Amino acid sequence: MPIKVALQMDPIETINIDGDSSFVIGLEAIKRGHELYYYQPKDMALDGATVVANSYKLDLRREKGNHFSLSQQKIRNIGDMDVVFLRQDPPFDMSYITTTYLLDMVHPKTLVVNNPTEVRGNSEKLYVARFPELMAPTLVSRNVQQISEFRTQHKDIILKPLYGNGGAGVFHVSPDDENMSALLDMMFAQNNEPIMVQAYLPDVRGGDKRIILIDGEPLGAINRIPPPGDARANMHAGGKAFKSELDKRDKEICAAIGPDLKKRGLLFAGIDVIGGYLTEINVTSPTGLQEIAKFDGHQLETQLWDAIEKRLK
Repeated sequence: MPIKVALQMDPIETINIDGDSSFVIGLEAIKRGHELYYYQPKDMALDGATVVANSYKLDLRREKGNHFSLSQQKIRNIGDMDVVFLRQDPPFDMSYITTTYLLDMVHPKTLVVNNPTEVRGNSEKLYVARFPELMAPTLVSRNVQQISEFRTQHKDIILKPLYGNGGAGVFHVSPDDENMSALLDMMFAQNNEPIMVQAYLPDVRGGDKRIILIDGEPLGAINRIPPPGDARANMHAGGKAFKSELDKRDKEICAAIGPDLKKRGLLFAGIDVIGGYLTEINVTSPTGLQEIAKFDGHQLETQLWDAIEKRLK
């Protein structure tokens, strides 16, 4: 039976159809005969007790410059959808959090991927702390003295904003770098949040592995190599993807976190592993589907949809 599917995402006209995971998730929905709709977070509203979105019916095709068609925009009841994909990119700010509160009002009658309560409750960088035996040495703080002491202990460190994405605002501070105080001033001036400080892992030069888990099961991976002179392997920051397989340590990490993802309804997750350490658990808008398909031919969006349709039954 056809089902109604909504993509809650960033502007459809701006996506890269050769790399965007939401695009292939939508294509697979159309391939299966489902009705596809699209709206941006700014299009959501709460009308009395009803969650609505000023949305479009969406058609997708793999044609550069002509990859989508939209029907006339219309206010629709999100609760009438069978599935909603929560797919907008961070930053994970109050605007993002508000969308999870609204989606809480329709989930689980309407299946939201990922579970909005758990997306809100498991920040991608902080979620890792549930598994301390898997993580690199880490501090989350706004206290300059604590951060300085951490640096004294670990020498080489990474500074990260807690709620960003794509490597934005991530800095490598080497032992002889004199800019840490200025960097902290800049980061603390932007908001009142603590930052994440991690020991620098030299193994990042050999790659930051992205592993995709669907319903708690690891199904594919890519290795992302940072560009010369940069410690960030994120694709948005210029990292290059290479074919990768899961090694023994990767499987141990996935076996440890997979049941927790499954229990929380985090159907689609992307974890980051550097040198055998778990550094992030991405549950807001995971990416990597198309990169994995390019290297090993596995179209993981089909397995994602299999898991969703199983849930609906």
